[in-house]
Amino acid sequence: MPCLSSAKRCLKNKTKEIKQRKKGKENELQEKKRKSKNRWKNLENMDQYLQYIGGGAGALALTGVAAASAFYLASRPSPQRPLFPLDAQCILEPEEHGGPDVIRVSRFYKDAKEGKFVSYLHPDARTLYESFRRGSKVSNNGPCLGWRESYSKPYQWLTYNEALLRARNLGSGLVEVGLKPGTGTMIGIYAINCPEWILIEQAAYCYSMVIVPLYDTLGADACAYITKHAEIQVILVEDDAKCNSLLEKSPRCLKKLIVFKDIRPATRQRAKNMGIEILKLHDVEVLGSKSNNPEVPPKPSDLCTICYTSGTTGQPKGVMLTHENVVASMSAVVLQFGDHRLRSDDVMLSFLPLAHMMERCCESAMYMQGGAVGFYLGDVRRLSDDMKALKPTVTPAVPRLLNRIYDKVQSDISNNCVKKMLFNMAISSKESELKRGIVRKNSIWDMIVFRKVQEGMGGRLRLMLVGSAPLAESVLTFVRCAMGCVVVEGYGQTECCAPVTLTIQGDHVPGHVGPPLACCCIKLCDVPEMEYWSKNNQGEVCVKGTNVFQGYFKDPDKTQEVVDDLGWHHTGDIGMWMPNGTLKIIDRRKHIFKLSQGEYIVPEKIENIYIRSQYIAQVFVHGESLKSCIVAVVVPDVDVIKCWAQENGITGTFSTLCNYSEVKQLIMDDMLAKGREGGLKSFEQVKDIYLHPDLFSVQNGLLTPTLKSKRPQLKTYFKPQLDDMYTRLT
Repeated sequence: MPCLSSAKRCLKNKTKEIKQRKKGKENELQEKKRKSKNRWKNLENMDQYLQYIGGGAGALALTGVAAASAFYLASRPSPQRPLFPLDAQCILEPEEHGGPDVIRVSRFYKDAKEGKFVSYLHPDARTLYESFRRGSKVSNNGPCLGWRESYSKPYQWLTYNEALLRARNLGSGLVEVGLKPGTGTMIGIYAINCPEWILIEQAAYCYSMVIVPLYDTLGADACAYITKHAEIQVILVEDDAKCNSLLEKSPRCLKKLIVFKDIRPATRQRAKNMGIEILKLHDVEVLGSKSNNPEVPPKPSDLCTICYTSGTTGQPKGVMLTHENVVASMSAVVLQFGDHRLRSDDVMLSFLPLAHMMERCCESAMYMQGGAVGFYLGDVRRLSDDMKALKPTVTPAVPRLLNRIYDKVQSDISNNCVKKMLFNMAISSKESELKRGIVRKNSIWDMIVFRKVQEGMGGRLRLMLVGSAPLAESVLTFVRCAMGCVVVEGYGQTECCAPVTLTIQGDHVPGHVGPPLACCCIKLCDVPEMEYWSKNNQGEVCVKGTNVFQGYFKDPDKTQEVVDDLGWHHTGDIGMWMPNGTLKIIDRRKHIFKLSQGEYIVPEKIENIYIRSQYIAQVFVHGESLKSCIVAVVVPDVDVIKCWAQENGITGTFSTLCNYSEVKQLIMDDMLAKGREGGLKSFEQVKDIYLHPDLFSVQNGLLTPTLKSKRPQLKTYFKPQLDDMYTRLT
């Protein structure tokens, strides 16, 4: 019996051991299946995925679509819903005074139908002085101004309260060195974007003073003119080089330069010889902290800045903007952002010139909402390094920057068939999502195609605002797909505090600049001489609202030229209403156009300089807003060219001579020399020319009866040659 009992126990243990081993194998098998099922989801890129399934470069095309589809089904992104129907983005109102014109207003502000416009979003932020303090409150004294000493160091930050204290001390110091509080005092700033720029601006607002920015592209003559015209006694200057630039042609009204950095003794002595005192910014701040002069806050109707235009048609004009103008503009933009409006946890990189209103408005909106602004180190070529260090969530951008990114990507894929195929598949997939209102950066295409582009901009962008100049539709679509963030495009002018229109949430169709902002209304006026009629939804863009400037400083005649008796600002741009209520800019009333980098060109001025060349009988200078340079059609002087050809042993008819590269180079070199003599900037010099043997005339429809160039007709007549020149320059 004991033996039988022992045998039973042994059999029972053996059975239990077999069951445990079987269960263990089943668990191991289930674990393998689970890992196999989810393994591809954890792979970091397409190369690992292809290696896993046994594919290689040859299997790329077959597996790419399947992988993208599987990932898409797994993540199931949800589309964004537009805030109102995209086929009716503005409200039409017949004009009460002045005729049958149709006025268009924003759908974001119900009172716009009654002719009322947004002046502010928050009752405690009706001036730039108040809006900065609101930012301190809503951010709970969060980070405000960021900078770094070198590319190897991280960003360091001033909090809102620290910035406010320094601004107050600096403002008090400015009063202590002789400046009077009030809008009659103009303060010049000549510096690149940096925390000091904002501290000076806020210091001025503490005592209701007015900021007048200066910038490098103005040139020494224009800077001297502005200083004299605005009667600026004190200019805050970044460094030694800018000090010497101002001293070059300093007017008598300038009494003090306050410098951020150390300067050479020679510069200090030069200023002293001219009767100009140089002070350190730090010393003025310390002086202000001791004197503690009481603040004099501005009213909404007070001037906050005089922003001088670049003066392409003569001397620069000073655009007078009030606190209400700027606050209304940035409030309307924040309103139009919809669900993507700025938040207190947002971070922005400051790199576009603060001397221009687009950047000023963007930064002011960030401060009003309690966001943080970090400043680039000053080298645009290394902007990506600043982006990677700061990791911004929002950024303004200009076509020149986005074109550069687009061109680099195209260059990278041009010689690789696999890369090009993947890129086209990625763009197609992301564009298809955009059309359904899906904006994201977590698709498989973002991981394997667009990751590098996104990381080049910091990797955290959620909102981008594009302005300053027109952006090609293909580039805009690329940016929206590649960045995986909301990209809005706007149109505006300095006279309107930057933006007038802005595209809205959910509208990803390129080719327009959106509906009116809530701070203004827009109408199109007839331009008979150019055959644009408002009845055809075409005409000059005219704007009225709380963002429209107060006039040109000390220049009522120029003001009356652009602002009519009913308060409409005539922009000079020709617009066209799209069927969905958005605006498209199609022409320019005056013969002025803007290049892709934002520089204005006056072709007649350039032609008047080039015509001095002995080799030229007629010249037509042409440029396009999507291009970064200008070209020209030249009719050479028959007698001069034939004489030159004879002296150089070249024979042939005049038409044949016009095709000779030697003749083209001769004329081109002389044109550039005349341009340098005439003071043309580099972007005003032509980059290519086409020689045409026949004169422009009334008979061939290229001149008016008064022998002026018919520019639209010349553009149409020479379109093949103009397109060919730009193709070669690309």
